[in-house]
Formats: sequence, C-alpha cells, structure tokens
Amino acid sequence: MSDPAKVRRHAERIRELVASVVRSQIKDPRLGMITITDARITADLRDATVFYTVLGDAAAQASTAAALESAKGMLRSTVGKALGLRHSPTLTFVLDDVQDQVKHIDDLLTAARNADAEVQRLAAGAAYAGEAQPYRVDEDDDEADEDEDEADTPPTTDRR
Repeated sequence: MSDPAKVRRHAERIRELVASVVRSQIKDPRLGMITITDARITADLRDATVFYTVLGDAAAQASTAAALESAKGMLRSTVGKALGLRHSPTLTFVLDDVQDQVKHIDDLLTAARNADAEVQRLAAGAAYAGEAQPYRVDEDDDEADEDEDEADTPPTTDRR
C-alpha cells in the first residue's frame, strides 16, 4: 500500500495534468466548456477517477463525455509519463453533478424555511388550551413542608 499523502499528491497532479491537456492539446469539436473538478486514485495507483463538469445541457454533456472517452488513451499516456510510475493508471471520467445537488439542497432549504415561517405564523395567534400554568403552585405550603421535613428527620450517624 502507498502512503496516503503520496496518493493525494498523485491525485492532485493527475487533476492538473488532465486539465492542462484538455485545455491545450485536445482539439475535439465535441468538447464543451469543461472544468476538471477533482481526481481520485486508488491506493495501489492503478485506477484514477477524474471528475468534471460541463456548462450546457444534456447534449453538451453527452458530447463532452464522448470526446473525453476518445481522448482517454492520449490522456493516460501523458499522465503516465508525467507521474513516472511503473504502470500508467487507467482513467475513468465521471460527470460531477455538484450543481444539480446544490440546486436540490437549496430547494429543500427554501421549503424548510417556508414551513418554519408557516409554523411561526400559526404560533403567533395560538393560545394555551387551558391555563398558562397548568400546575397548582402554593408557595406558602411548599416552604412549610420543607421546614417540617428538616425538623422530623433525625441526625444520621455512621456505624461501621
């Protein structure tokens, strides 16, 4: 097994290399507005997963995925030469749907905020079903009971 710090360094280097090659060397017209967001590599340094986002609709995402798939061999050889590893890691490209998840979470937070506002609105006009203090409190009786308890309790002695 490899050192986790070494694995992280290699993953970061793979991300930088793939982003550089995609920007400068791949001239495929199917390639859309792509951003390489992350790269992860297994502990044995054999398999790397590259995450990317594409600006555009589903057609742009599909065409970019096809362009990356066709350029996978060139990208793998470039990464293998730059890293200087015994085996070039296989590259797998995964569409990073962070934007969709962010939108979904924002929608959920908005719904929760609206539900909280509705509860606050209902609570503002609410009244207790009974009295505000449902328990009977006799302050004079409580103080007298405490004094009697102290007088009735004999002192304790420890017999061992």
